[in-house]
Amino acid sequence: MLKTLGSQIKEFKKDSVLTPIFMILEVVMETIIPFLMASIIDDGVEKGDIHHIYVVGGCMVVMAVLGLVFGVLGGKYGARASAGFARNLRKAMYENIQTFSFSNIDKFSTAGLVTRLTTDVTNIQNAYQMILRMCVRAPFSLICAMTMAFLINAKLASIYLIAVIFLGGCLAFIIHHATRYFNQVFEKYDDLNASVQENVSAIRVVKAYVREDYEKKKFKKASENVYRMFVKAESLLAWNTPLMQFTVYACILGISWLGAKMIVVSSLTTGELMSLLTYCMNILMSLMMLSMVFVMITMSMASARRISEVLNEEADIKNPMNPIMEVKDGSVVFENVNFSYKKDAKSYVLKDINLNIKSGETIGILGGTGSAKSSLVNLITRLYDVSTGKVLVGGVDVRDYDLEVLRNEVSVVLQNNVLFSGSILDNLRWGDKDASEEECRHACELACADEFIEKMPDKYNTHIEQGGTNVSGGQKQRLCIARALLKKPKILILDDSTSAVDTATDAKIRKAFAEEIPNTTKFIIAQRVSSLQSADRIIVMDDGCISGFGTHEELLDGNKIYREVYESQTAGSGDFDEKGGM
Repeated sequence: MLKTLGSQIKEFKKDSVLTPIFMILEVVMETIIPFLMASIIDDGVEKGDIHHIYVVGGCMVVMAVLGLVFGVLGGKYGARASAGFARNLRKAMYENIQTFSFSNIDKFSTAGLVTRLTTDVTNIQNAYQMILRMCVRAPFSLICAMTMAFLINAKLASIYLIAVIFLGGCLAFIIHHATRYFNQVFEKYDDLNASVQENVSAIRVVKAYVREDYEKKKFKKASENVYRMFVKAESLLAWNTPLMQFTVYACILGISWLGAKMIVVSSLTTGELMSLLTYCMNILMSLMMLSMVFVMITMSMASARRISEVLNEEADIKNPMNPIMEVKDGSVVFENVNFSYKKDAKSYVLKDINLNIKSGETIGILGGTGSAKSSLVNLITRLYDVSTGKVLVGGVDVRDYDLEVLRNEVSVVLQNNVLFSGSILDNLRWGDKDASEEECRHACELACADEFIEKMPDKYNTHIEQGGTNVSGGQKQRLCIARALLKKPKILILDDSTSAVDTATDAKIRKAFAEEIPNTTKFIIAQRVSSLQSADRIIVMDDGCISGFGTHEELLDGNKIYREVYESQTAGSGDFDEKGGM
């Protein structure tokens, strides 16, 4: 874990080294000042030597200024190192997340990844700055002050040693018991973030079903869990300050009482007593700082483990050693394919799939909810890998292709596609970043999106809100189809992507596909038979198996499920799950 996180310090190693150096120099200056103060009192004030007071006083001023400069520089470099470390952690996690396959993403919840990229990284940033500054400053200050105290008077300094042992034991007890609460609190953070994310993204549904009170209760419960964990941890940590104050005042009283007696018998000078009291504060403040460092490290250890999990997670789907960099055509072959989302699953989602699809064919896919239609097409783009068997695109196993090359030749339009904040043109150019405005317009004409775009005030420069909330479902689907067409793919997958458009527009889009991209292999998943009956061949899915594969006429004659769906829809029902026998 430490090696994983440490590798992200990178270009901030210099700052990470300079920070503790300046902290040590600051401590040296602070340690010398009480010693000089004792000299002023004993050799200047009591002896009436004004020159000595001026000289030593001037040295104290110089030491104080140098201590200030070293402290400022330590703070500057510490802030730069910790902020840069946090930046690199976020960047490394984000880049690694981009390589994840769907199975990797399934392992981490979206809310969990958000917490890792925000709260967890902030905890690590604060802890790293504390380590660079306080973790060096406090122990060194403690050692220096303790050494000077023993040099002045070992008998009185032994009080400090007893105080250090006492406080160290108390802090160890507190931190040990607080750690388990901090380990749990970030899991509760995930639940809290999940509640917020789900509520905000689905706010229209929440309001439509008047579920505000339910969502408030759910959020309150998640928030209460975080609150409870923090209260338990902080209740333990609250003992830290009272114990520290008790120890400080006990030491001051003990040293003052014993020191006064020693001054009376001339075994200790007034200046030495003042120095000892100053070193007392230095020692105990160092212990206070160390306790804060331990608390911060305790909190950050859980965050460190969670961040390391993301950084060490290896994508299940990787490029082969010598990947093929060209997809010859859009032909697709499934050979004895079985597939499950989890490796240890007892049953397959897709079972014994064998298909041979020629380049340029239009293939319809029909099936009830949960029949694994989307799972089938996800294997073509290698969003998941098959459990057994193989999928060939252009005559080559998809596992032998460079991932970017393969996915650039396959366009996927989902039922619930996402649009990003920006203009319509910005969204369209996700398909081809170099596409001209004329090419974008043509793609929109094919997808029947130009009809509504031309009616908008700014036409193709109209701003799209995050998630496409300012366009309808049908408009969003048509924009996503246009975006996919701009890729000029060898394979086009439409996963129920015309469900929100009327049948007339659906027919226009299918006609445009047939005329404009005849050499592109097209997979059309749909619930309406009317959207599929003009396809070259149609796959009927039933519980992860292929129930039928053929033309519309062949399936009407030989496939009971297809025939029942067709008859129910042409009779006006249109309810696939109820009438389709699935």
